Amino acid sequence: MSIAEPTPASAIALDLTWVRSQFPALAQNINGHPAVFLDGPGGTQVPQQVIASIADYLSRNNANTGGAYSTSRNTEQVIAAARSAMADFLNCDADEIVFGQNMTTLTYAISRAIGRELVPGDEIVLTLLDHDANFSPWKALEEKGVVIRAARFNPADCSLDMQDLSEKIGPRTRLVAAGYATNATGTINNVAQVVQLARHAGALAYIDAVHYAPHGPIDVRALDCDFLACSTYKFFGPHMGVLYGKREHLKRLTPYKLRPNADYIPNCWEWGTLNHECIAGIKACVDYWEELGRRAEAGLAAPQPQVTRRSAILAAHQAIHLYERKMTETMIAGLLAIPGLKLYGITDPQRFDNRCSTFAIRIVGHTPLELATKLGDRGFFTLDGNYYALNLTEQLDVERLGGFLRIGLVHYNTIEEVERLLAALREIVGA
Repeated sequence: MSIAEPTPASAIALDLTWVRSQFPALAQNINGHPAVFLDGPGGTQVPQQVIASIADYLSRNNANTGGAYSTSRNTEQVIAAARSAMADFLNCDADEIVFGQNMTTLTYAISRAIGRELVPGDEIVLTLLDHDANFSPWKALEEKGVVIRAARFNPADCSLDMQDLSEKIGPRTRLVAAGYATNATGTINNVAQVVQLARHAGALAYIDAVHYAPHGPIDVRALDCDFLACSTYKFFGPHMGVLYGKREHLKRLTPYKLRPNADYIPNCWEWGTLNHECIAGIKACVDYWEELGRRAEAGLAAPQPQVTRRSAILAAHQAIHLYERKMTETMIAGLLAIPGLKLYGITDPQRFDNRCSTFAIRIVGHTPLELATKLGDRGFFTLDGNYYALNLTEQLDVERLGGFLRIGLVHYNTIEEVERLLAALREIVGA
């Protein structure tokens, strides 16, 4: 099959045995139970090659950039290779990739720069579905007289109210910020429509893809957004943030920075000395995606060299989508059968394309913390609380009740783990 030809879904398969062999953390046991990592939305585990790449950098090339010696030059090559890898992951150019401490820090940096150009009465449109990292950095611009408008969501299925969003965008709108997927309930937003609405108003579009990145492909060129942020520790890499910015904006906007820092992009947007060892891990993270995709496309035990890195990444996403869909179907059917359990978000199988494998639940008579603790004792790692989706928990009136229990599946999880989790929940609630 040539690179240009699409791979039929029937030929795509996830090599789960190989996948699980790559993640050393999965071999742990808790109280005699095998560890089941269902905390992916808060940060996934990492494959061995990421660990090895970080260790190798620290062992051999730990140096700052700008030096006239080998380890410094090697460090510069590590950064360049990671930019190129992330450019393939997002489908952009390497000089449009900015590295930072995390998505929150990068969003604050961009919001401060955009804020330089805003005047009292200018408007920014946000959503009440978003992680607070795509809300508070923009809301802080109220101190400049910027008007913040927040689009509602539909409480019944936690989907973005696109009509309300459209009505809140007007002639004074300068930026629209929205999440690609909701980190609490797993809703996938129609970000293409969000960007189109922003374009129609002559506004910038800023997309938070942190939660979506491990579940679906991202193509910033096709999406035509102005900025997109993600965090590599949410898709099997180290704790780092990555920002895509259109070249024209990165050049036009004036960043806050130290005087000696570079004036050229993307370096002028990167504050201080970068985390070089984790950037080495980012390259290895994308290498993992590439190998996963090559195996999926070939349907063989050994990777195939004939596809590009970008096409291999897309193949990996296709295999992951098909596999996570099966787990989602099993999980939702099982959750809805537990007495007293409320599942927030989309539950209609006909709409599963509009959600990813993240589930927020509450069970009558049991707090989220109680459930998380009892599951943790049984080896199931879940999270309770609001996960910084504070507007969502407040609007649904569960913040005062401890928020949700969040269960997050990624492609290293198994159907067997899902079934055991459901059995554990039934045991805990006496069903």
